[in-house]
Amino acid sequence: MSRSFRALLLAGVLCAALPAGAADGFGLGRPATPDEIRAWDIDVGPDFAGLPPGSGTVDRGMEIWESTCAGCHGTFGESNTVFSPLIGGTTAEDMASGRVATLQRPDFPQRTTVMKVATVSTLYDYIRRAMPWNAPKSLSDDDVYAVLAYMLNLAEIVPDDFVLNEATIRDVQAVMPNRNGMTTAHALWPGPGFDTAGAAPDTANTLCMKDCKAGVELASTLPDHALGAHGNLAAQNRIIGPVRGRRTGPDEEPDDDAPSPRILAEQAGCLACHGVDTRIVGPGYREIAERYRGRDSVPALVAKVKDGGDGVWGDIPMPPQPDLNDDQARILVEWILAGAPGT
Repeated sequence: MSRSFRALLLAGVLCAALPAGAADGFGLGRPATPDEIRAWDIDVGPDFAGLPPGSGTVDRGMEIWESTCAGCHGTFGESNTVFSPLIGGTTAEDMASGRVATLQRPDFPQRTTVMKVATVSTLYDYIRRAMPWNAPKSLSDDDVYAVLAYMLNLAEIVPDDFVLNEATIRDVQAVMPNRNGMTTAHALWPGPGFDTAGAAPDTANTLCMKDCKAGVELASTLPDHALGAHGNLAAQNRIIGPVRGRRTGPDEEPDDDAPSPRILAEQAGCLACHGVDTRIVGPGYREIAERYRGRDSVPALVAKVKDGGDGVWGDIPMPPQPDLNDDQARILVEWILAGAPGT
């Protein structure tokens, strides 16, 4: 899909509701402004279209990685029992050929990210839009360059003193280990530099409008005891973009002055790793309450929430939550130790 077509789609999505007849007689809103479209249309294509200016060093990337990324992805990109490894499985020979030999080995134990990805712009784009997990889009463009430089250095694609920027990233693409492992001969990315520039997509299907089902059939669903593990999905929104789901609990309206502990946990991203009654990545809240029952653990747990830690619940680390202040961390801890009431 071209960036111009995406922009047209976004212009349709980003419409502010106005009275009927206010826009072109359809009453559907107004066209999105160029600034509104730019705020959403931030993807970076395989041809580096959309790549922002900036730069980052390997050393700076290591600092950001250790404070922000290592909790989930490991100090050296080896990850842990939950997340798949990012780094490993590539060689200097792969960099020369552009095809990762270990992908052809059924006995190789793991498929890492750097083994599979063909375009370095994909890594930049994903880190910029989706990382870190609990605060997506919070890294600056320079921070993203730095984190990516560190990853490339871990994979021995760039040297220790490398500076990654909008110019040198193109040099990196020329040595990506699996750069020849992806085809563009499908016309899904028409434009200069692609194999099938200007060609029609490789589809020739015709619409089938017979024997249609009368309604949608639900193929599968969670068991009832697991539906509320993350609260009411229908009422939840991530900071970046809305994410809504089926109703799995009662509606709860946040109070801007004093959000409930449950709302605070949702806003901080805690429920991505912890269920109330169930273990997800980390332990469930009621499991935590049972372990610390009868102990004065509030100060220590407040510090752990803010600073992170590991070893208490196995080999899955608790990443730091620096965006929470002391009062917010205390509210969460006291709510958890009380058994997460109101859920």
